[in-house]
Amino acid sequence: MIPKDPIMLLSFINLKLRDCYSGLEQLCDDLDIDQGELTEKLGAAGYQYHSGQNQFI
Repeated sequence: MIPKDPIMLLSFINLKLRDCYSGLEQLCDDLDIDQGELTEKLGAAGYQYHSGQNQFI
């Protein structure tokens, strides 16, 4: 279960990206998360995924 609150979601996703996954696609596939919905939700909160840093900023 992933957090619903955008700030908690940001923290959760960035933690998983840093510790467990080499990229967003791998994380989404493994956790069965819709990548488009995730990027849209975090984008609405002002965050975008940066593949070079492998995190949402």
